[in-house]
Amino acid sequence: MRWLLVFLLASLIFSGLNQWLRKIGLGRLPGDFSFRWRGREFHVPLASSLVLSLIAGLIGMLL
Repeated sequence: MRWLLVFLLASLIFSGLNQWLRKIGLGRLPGDFSFRWRGREFHVPLASSLVLSLIAGLIGMLL
């Protein structure tokens, strides 16, 4: 249950920072999905969330 909450929170953060993160290459990884439904575009950043989680984990281990 905790992982679901973390994933949803990461998805919300990623959606808000989508344009900036695309400039540095995140959001276009092979595991990131985008689809359009009823005139709205949805992003499911699976691979980018994993990369950001690994980076945050490494930073947490170093501190």
